[in-house]
Amino acid sequence: MSPLVVQTFLTLDGVAQGPGGSDEDTEGGFSHGGWQDDADLGDVVTDWEAKTAALLLGRKTYDIWAGAWGVWPEDAPGFMGEFTRRYNRVPKYVASTTLTELGWTNSHLLGADLPAEVRRVRDETDGELRVWGSTRLIRTLAEHDLVDEYRLVTYPVVLGTGKRLFSDGFPVTRLAQGEVRVLPSGVTVTSYTRRP
Repeated sequence: MSPLVVQTFLTLDGVAQGPGGSDEDTEGGFSHGGWQDDADLGDVVTDWEAKTAALLLGRKTYDIWAGAWGVWPEDAPGFMGEFTRRYNRVPKYVASTTLTELGWTNSHLLGADLPAEVRRVRDETDGELRVWGSTRLIRTLAEHDLVDEYRLVTYPVVLGTGKRLFSDGFPVTRLAQGEVRVLPSGVTVTSYTRRP
């Protein structure tokens, strides 16, 4: 069974919303998009992505990624081309109650019984099943004890508003701390695995 790994960019106050661009996710009037600076993060993410066998995405994250990685040129230089090629080839499983069709190659809608569908995908996948973004989906997965590892990239910035990864009502989760890296920019990369 493949491990289900959550990777998330966070602010110091736990906000996970809109790290990549000003209009990436403005839900709830969020106006601080684009707070992430990943200048020294390339090797970390490249190492992680080498293990990605499939992606598990919520609807909003799927829409954002399909409109970016799904249309960017595969022959772009550096990590952009490398990740575009990888994301186009790996299966993408989408949790949505509103979408009926998916246009991005190799994308599959999950059925109504999300926990059962995720267990099935884990059984059929050889390598890490990766979740990026998708805070609502992550909460549902945590409620069903399906997350094996959290990889958190925490930026030394406080926004005071926005969607948080661990919001009020998030299920009690006991974790063991794994690797911790502090990058020159002050960004902290920490992994946590599920404790039995």
